[in-house]
Amino acid sequence: MTQTMRIGAAVAALALLFGVAGAAHADAAPTPYPTMAPIEQYRMAKADEIALARSAAPPSISADAEVVTLGDHGYETAVQGKNGFVCIVERAWANGFDDAGFWNPKIRGPICFNPASARSVLPTYLERTKWVLAGAPKAELVERTKAGIAAGRIRPPEAGSMCYMMAKGGYLGDAAGGHWHPHLMFFVSHEAAGPGAWGANLAGSPVKGGDADLDPAVIYFVIVAKWSDGTPGEAMAM
Repeated sequence: MTQTMRIGAAVAALALLFGVAGAAHADAAPTPYPTMAPIEQYRMAKADEIALARSAAPPSISADAEVVTLGDHGYETAVQGKNGFVCIVERAWANGFDDAGFWNPKIRGPICFNPASARSVLPTYLERTKWVLAGAPKAELVERTKAGIAAGRIRPPEAGSMCYMMAKGGYLGDAAGGHWHPHLMFFVSHEAAGPGAWGANLAGSPVKGGDADLDPAVIYFVIVAKWSDGTPGEAMAM
């Protein structure tokens, strides 16, 4: 899912949502994960992947959500849904192209997309995954993404697009310290964001977020008090 936020530790954690900031410099910085690891390192047992994906949201939502899991050529439907939500465990290539963890095989990002974001945000990651599994290098992923935006295949998010990231068992990156904090993500178009429209990143505001120089979305997030299982999340100074 991820788009680089550039606000401390949240950068690593929340870039996981389809981040594409800094694509022009994708390979400029040294990284502990310079290339894709063997695909087996990104895989999970199917039952474990389904359970982790569902843990992204409270059971009242995820129990009736569609669940997709990583297959040989892309994500495949593992559980049919009833409520329009889609739960998934994203891998490292959901990060921004310039993120040091772009190929980190440890990353597991459980996310549950609401119907609007499942239609307008999730397809970008699913398509990228197909490219990755077909062997496309990062530079080609960047160019394909740019072409998709120019052609209108990668679109701004629909109104009301958001997702749940409340899984205690996820791993959002090395800098994030593993699962980071339970939070909600909101995807809005540049027009809907507007200068200062959400009061993001202001002193005392619980809304954090940022723009990306390639992605046609602005992403905001709000830390929530509990994990999806109802246990308290870690406190975070705002």
